Amino acid sequence: MTNYIQIHVLDNVVIALKDFLGGEILEVGDQQLTILAEVPRGHKIAIRPIAQGEDVIKYGVPIGHATQDIQPGEQVHVHNAKTNLSGTMKYSFNQKLNALQHEKQALTFQGFRRENGKVGVRNELWIVPTVGCVNGQADLIISQFKAANPATDIDNVQVFRHSYGCSQLGDDHENTQKALANLINHPNAGGVLVMGLGCENNQISQLKKFIGDYDDKRIKFLVAQEVEDEVEAGLKLLEELYETMRYDQRSACPVSELKIGLKCGGSDGLSGITANPLVGSFSDFLVAQGGTTILTEVPEMFGAEHLLMERAENQEVFEKTVSLINNFKEYYIKHDLPVYENPSPGNKQGGITTLEDKSLGCTQKGGTATIVDVLNYAEPLKKNGLNLLSSPGNDLVAASALGFSGCQIVLFTTGRGTPFGSFVPTMKIATNTALYEKKRNWIDFNAGKLLEGCTMEQLTSELFNEIVNIAEGKKLKHELSGFKEIAIFKTGITL
Repeated sequence: MTNYIQIHVLDNVVIALKDFLGGEILEVGDQQLTILAEVPRGHKIAIRPIAQGEDVIKYGVPIGHATQDIQPGEQVHVHNAKTNLSGTMKYSFNQKLNALQHEKQALTFQGFRRENGKVGVRNELWIVPTVGCVNGQADLIISQFKAANPATDIDNVQVFRHSYGCSQLGDDHENTQKALANLINHPNAGGVLVMGLGCENNQISQLKKFIGDYDDKRIKFLVAQEVEDEVEAGLKLLEELYETMRYDQRSACPVSELKIGLKCGGSDGLSGITANPLVGSFSDFLVAQGGTTILTEVPEMFGAEHLLMERAENQEVFEKTVSLINNFKEYYIKHDLPVYENPSPGNKQGGITTLEDKSLGCTQKGGTATIVDVLNYAEPLKKNGLNLLSSPGNDLVAASALGFSGCQIVLFTTGRGTPFGSFVPTMKIATNTALYEKKRNWIDFNAGKLLEGCTMEQLTSELFNEIVNIAEGKKLKHELSGFKEIAIFKTGITL
């Protein structure tokens, strides 16, 4: 196994695949470089002189520029390199579509076909509060239900707590209503109790307009202020829902029914080399089968957005992609905050230097497929294929947003590790074997095997098979730990 990787022939840096000490010799092609000082795994090493002001090239494109002269064998990082990004940009449509290299196959999985035609990969019983004021009462209902039903034959029983539903205005209030309505309608739930207080802004009567048509045997409503004992009333409704959904059975569904969210967090210098390209390869395969994937984290598209725009299906999708990017930049500017304040301290420690460095790795999760649509926050999926979604990069907010738009599963790549989980199964994919072995209670899949002789084709097949297992009921690490949450994107004031 080599101890470095050069991603593109034009790159003037390579990525360390081990911790290097100063004085070690690195052989790159026919040249021998002396490592000038310690370079951690995942960090960049210059293989040619890079003059002050000259671009640092990784992935075959600039990821920033040198802030001082950099010698071959020297680490390239935040101390001597800086982003090229500043201000806003203008874009032109220069379409470059790719033909997917996968044949469509007659593949199926065992899922829960709902009466509205949607397919779930779990059969869960949920309480969804309309407002944070009733979180505690919902907890009591859940605890009493579990005490009365210690061994249920469904996948999970849970309240999805949040702090919103009141004291919000405009887009914030409507986004909360849309997010909760999509949560209530999610096919991973076989039954949902919607619990309100009675005096909140997010009145159940108004929320129903966002929910639309619903099955009154699967979705029930309770207003706490209208009953004498809301816990007793809620428990009765939960029992009714349970009696309806407990007999639901899985049936064969085409893999084209899978809707998978693509997310990364705690990224490192190997994210764009192992886990993200692997997820991109899976995305291309699923799209070729008629399935759907969603790429989000808009601020982590900055610096790589032009590559996504080239893959827009048509002019309309291109314009929607431009709006997606510019609207998020205006969001930063409106709050008088720097547009390119990224990557995070953990990203930098893992070897990511600039936002371009991060974004060019991040967007690889979207593979090479054509982008068929661009969704607003909490907007449901309409088209099969690769979609873009408006959401920030925050892990729980973005993962929740993917679920709100209809994803049944989220693939979450990470080089640093995290134990969190969204309300849909959230599969953690390690960028490196060391993390996978250290955090087996967090991590579900190891993309580090790509650096140990496993081919992309082999690991894509292995990942697909594991995702089918998850879709058919295999529990992920965060599900076994009981870590399932939602987070709603808040952009405005609180009254």
